[in-house]
Amino acid sequence: MTDISTSSSPTGGVVPAGRAGLVFHGTGPDPGTWLPNVLRAASNAAEDLGAGTDIHVVIQGPGVALLVPGHAAADQLEALLRRGVKVLACGNSLRSVGLEATGLTAGVGTVPAAVGYLARLQWAGWAYIRL
Repeated sequence: MTDISTSSSPTGGVVPAGRAGLVFHGTGPDPGTWLPNVLRAASNAAEDLGAGTDIHVVIQGPGVALLVPGHAAADQLEALLRRGVKVLACGNSLRSVGLEATGLTAGVGTVPAAVGYLARLQWAGWAYIRL
C-alpha cells in the first residue's frame, strides 16, 4: 500500500516537479462494469505513451470495494500495477464502504480525498480522463 502525500499547495509534492502526466478518474454507479474499462484504458495509454509517462488511476465511490484481492478484475489490476501505473483509492470512499486500506490489493495506494488529489494534478498540468 502506498500513501500519496498531499498539502494545501496546488502541487505540494503530489506530482514530480516539472512533469505532467495522465490521470484516469473512475467513479459512478455499477463499478463492476466501469472498473475493467478504466483499467483497460489506462493499460492502453501506458502502451501507447511508453515508459516514463506518469499514469495514475484514481478510484472514487463504491468502486474502491473492488480493489481487493480475488475480485473479478484482480488480474487486470495487478497487470496494470506491474506496468508502473499508480492505482489510488479515495480514502473518503474507503471509509464510506467500510474498507481499510490494508485490505486493498498490494500496490494499490490511497489518497485522502479523490477530489483534492485530482484538482492538484490538474493544476500541475496533468491531462484528466473520466471514465
